[in-house]
Amino acid sequence: MTENYSSREERRRQQESAKQKRNGNKKKMSKGSLLKTTLLVILALAIIAGVGGAATFAYMVKDTPKLDAATLKASIPSEIYSLDGTFVTEIGTQKLDYVDYENIPELVRNAVIATEDSRFFKHHGIDPIRLVGAVIANVTDGFGAEGGSTITQQVAKMHFLTFEKTISRKAQEAWLAIQLERNYTKEEIFELYVNKVFMSQRATGIATASKIYFGKELKDLTLPEAALIAGMPQSPNNYNPFNHPENANNRKNVVLSLMHKHGFISETEMKEAQAIHISDLALKEEDRQQETDIPYDPFIGLAIKEIEKKYPEINVYSDGLKIYTTLDLNAQDHVDKMMYTDEVIEFPDDKFQAGITLLDTKTGEIRAIGGSRDKELDFGLNYADFPRQPGSTIKPVLDYGPAIEHLKWGTYQTIVDEPYKYSTGQTVNNWDMRHMGAMSIREALARSRNIPAVKALKEVGTDRAKEFANGLGLDLDEEIYEASALGGLEDGVSSLQMAGAFSAFGNNGYYTKPHAVKEVVFRDGTKINMKPETEVAMSDYTAFMISDILKSAVSAPYGTGRAANVPGHHIAGKTGTTNYSSDKKREHKIPSGGVPDIWFVGYNTNYTISVWTGYEKLHTPIVGSDQQLARKIFKELMTHVSEGKETADFTMPNSVQRVKIEKGTAKLASDYTPNDQVAYEYAVKGHVPNEVSQKFKKLEAPSGFSAQYDQGANEVRLSWSSSIEGSYNLSVSVNGGADQSLPSTSENGYRMASPQPGATYTFKLSVSKDGRQSDAVTASVQIPGPENENEAEDQDQQNEDQDQNSENNEQGENNEQKNENNGNNGNPGNNENNGNNGNNGNPGNNENNGNNGNPGNNGNNGKPNNEKPDANREDDDADEDVEQEQPEQGDVNQPSPNQQPQQQQQQQQQQETEEQPQP
Repeated sequence: MTENYSSREERRRQQESAKQKRNGNKKKMSKGSLLKTTLLVILALAIIAGVGGAATFAYMVKDTPKLDAATLKASIPSEIYSLDGTFVTEIGTQKLDYVDYENIPELVRNAVIATEDSRFFKHHGIDPIRLVGAVIANVTDGFGAEGGSTITQQVAKMHFLTFEKTISRKAQEAWLAIQLERNYTKEEIFELYVNKVFMSQRATGIATASKIYFGKELKDLTLPEAALIAGMPQSPNNYNPFNHPENANNRKNVVLSLMHKHGFISETEMKEAQAIHISDLALKEEDRQQETDIPYDPFIGLAIKEIEKKYPEINVYSDGLKIYTTLDLNAQDHVDKMMYTDEVIEFPDDKFQAGITLLDTKTGEIRAIGGSRDKELDFGLNYADFPRQPGSTIKPVLDYGPAIEHLKWGTYQTIVDEPYKYSTGQTVNNWDMRHMGAMSIREALARSRNIPAVKALKEVGTDRAKEFANGLGLDLDEEIYEASALGGLEDGVSSLQMAGAFSAFGNNGYYTKPHAVKEVVFRDGTKINMKPETEVAMSDYTAFMISDILKSAVSAPYGTGRAANVPGHHIAGKTGTTNYSSDKKREHKIPSGGVPDIWFVGYNTNYTISVWTGYEKLHTPIVGSDQQLARKIFKELMTHVSEGKETADFTMPNSVQRVKIEKGTAKLASDYTPNDQVAYEYAVKGHVPNEVSQKFKKLEAPSGFSAQYDQGANEVRLSWSSSIEGSYNLSVSVNGGADQSLPSTSENGYRMASPQPGATYTFKLSVSKDGRQSDAVTASVQIPGPENENEAEDQDQQNEDQDQNSENNEQGENNEQKNENNGNNGNPGNNENNGNNGNNGNPGNNENNGNNGNPGNNGNNGKPNNEKPDANREDDDADEDVEQEQPEQGDVNQPSPNQQPQQQQQQQQQQETEEQPQP
């Protein structure tokens, strides 16, 4: 500040002279007038707060800080601290151009006085009349038209008090205002005010704001420019003409109307100034001053914004605050490394942007922010806090979450992916232009199918869906339509909002608004707890089921988020992609497959990470492998922050029950449902499916199962009846031993060659099909044992004769002659004294066998070959029966062992060994 007077006393005399002239040479406030003012203050406070009496007032003001001239002049920077209490940086007085009262143009003074305190030069620090007038003005002209505090009160509050809105603080403010009026002139108080007010853009004071917004000295401001400068202190960030030109223009017009109301300008001047839009007067972007470098500025910018939004009266740049944040320096350094270098993530170009939010899942505390890849742009556009279309990341929040919450859907709920149209008639498509039929909501969400999502929103209703989403911090003001189910939100959402919403799923349904500041400490030691209240946003069953489904989206073979999975951790997450309309594709010549936004939002029980990727300008598409960057960023950051930390899985609450569901249905699996058709899913207790699937019934066991020994073929023949076209499973036990499996067959019979003589075989048979299996049925057979060596030889000869007969029958040679006297063929037990016995028995047992059926012995047949007695006609019939059986035996009838070459015997022995289980 440039001092234009030889002493402070001389300056005060000059100002007092001007004051006396302006007020009709009134004397300074006497002790009597001070008492009068004090009584007025007590009366006003009694009316406002419902308390009265000098004793009460005295009690409230007993701890009021003393006036300190140094404090009035000082502008003290604030200090920022990280999560662990480490000092991070200092923010404050980088932009402060102090201006003396004498250098404030009358136009600017009038604008400030008309806006903030029209009776400033008439009251003694407290103005009950203004208080009543402000209440009336706010009712008639709208909230914010006038404030209730005088300029003197605001100076007292800005320099000495915290911003707690209590009766005691209000009383202290009034008492300090009276003290200020006693010790300082009106001009000095006005000067203190205009140099102390916060003006956004990290600036303090109206002279600083004049240069920042208009590139001018105060003396050069026009009427509309002066009006905006005077109106900004009420809400500096909201009335910033760079960021909110419409708000700023409206505020300018309100100030102009107040200036006209209090007689400072004419109606014509007011209307002419109101006709000029403030955006035409504010500096263009290329002419604006550049910010100085601040470390971690995206995060710190959020922290400052958070304080200013909750306590707009606080000036973080000059109030000397200690601001304790939720910043994790290790995590933030890694985010900066990803954003500002190519060491971790390789971006396609410098214009490709990302918005990253890292939250503590349980507390909602922001651990790190990736706001922009432009490191030099301090407090610039923060893409983590910038709204974009969310794509399919909205599905858990707006579609399936509300459906589970209100309709009590289980994760098995079946929904059909089929051709579908909105109620407007517009066709809905999946990303692959295909339809997959009935599927569970687990699979539908994990695969990110669009049509099931639209159906889920329609089922639960748009009103309940919107209420659910707003309970998770999305703040949707717009009407929700069917297209909203796929992320078609007019206003969009930010990475910060999506992180907050998903963190509630990971925190058992509890939502805490994402926040960067834990506590603010004022110079007098007063503390403000900045942590938001935690609220119940959904039932714990909804949170758990959505989390379990989103685990499938990351880990299942069909999940769209597999590239984001972190091995060894329980990760739940959802991809999101937006698309261009056909018109936009043509207008901007978007290449095939190009998209404007790619998201991935995921979480575990410790951390939640929301990643948006894309370009600032929507018509610049993301193409090719760059569409995987959101998932890569998530995986890289989650891996880094989870290193060395134990990550618990999501815990199933008592309100949830695990159920065994038959795939493709919403029914319980039966006892006969094949294992590969069973899915283990989750249901809300009390809403478990009560219908058991009948698709897979128990198979009926084969009937008529029998086992017979064919002595001639020396094999066991198994037969059964069954209409099931499945696989028949056999096992055998020999003499009560362990069961041994036999080859499966699709036929209704089986042959086992060369059973062990004298052994008892017990067979078990069941049928299986489509993963089902019937009960087993059993059949047993005992194999005869040889009585003596001759019987064994006779059996061998009989087999040899049968084989020879089979060959003769197949060749058709001498059938009639051979069969003429063959009455009882093949029964060695009947060969004694059988004169015309045609038996093909063992020659060793054929006593007095005049007519042996062996062709080699036909020289002594008892009857001529051309005679056919009646008895032999029956033999012919019997022989025809044998001939009918021959084809059935053809697979097993082979030449007798002593007629086979050695190689054939070895092959047969090997084959029997492979097919026959060892006893």
